Amino acid sequence: MNTPALETRRLVLRAFTERDLDALFLILRDKEANRFLPWYPVESLEETKAFYEGRYAPLYALPQAYAYAICLKEDGCPIGYINVSMEEHHDLGYGLRKEFWHRGIATEAARAVIERVKRDGMPFVTATHDRNNPRSGGVMRNVGMRYRYSYEEQWQPKDIPVVFRMYQLNLDGVESRVYRGYWDNSTVRFVENGV
Repeated sequence: MNTPALETRRLVLRAFTERDLDALFLILRDKEANRFLPWYPVESLEETKAFYEGRYAPLYALPQAYAYAICLKEDGCPIGYINVSMEEHHDLGYGLRKEFWHRGIATEAARAVIERVKRDGMPFVTATHDRNNPRSGGVMRNVGMRYRYSYEEQWQPKDIPVVFRMYQLNLDGVESRVYRGYWDNSTVRFVENGV
């Protein structure tokens, strides 16, 4: 099933559509909200449409995907996004317009999506955050993820060195499992104390 709709106390999580391009533009254009994300802020509706067609439309054509718009129940308008990759790392990613930060919205959305992928049989999820963005790690901890290790990557397309912290939540009871893909692909990797 592809991006089955979910509902929480405050939110509706659903697939983006082309009718959401104005809202997606507001999410993707903000420099501060997109500072730690693997793309540059968009500058036009045309760039937003290209982003949608390049990143979301192909996912929605797959038999299974989890690529959600985060919408407030009160108006159904997207204020952010959350997704879980179907690649081997099962990476959880999320972003919100900055005027909706610090309200527990990302945590609320993440809990709902994690519960769904667990029900659908996904064995684990990972998530990474730039060490300079510790609030993102707070969301990971709030949903029960545990820090596993840190690694450095020359981050593209921004072409800057970034130290990422990798968190993981095992959903199938195999607590000893640690996804090692990021560790194995990095020449600079280590475990930080006190994270």
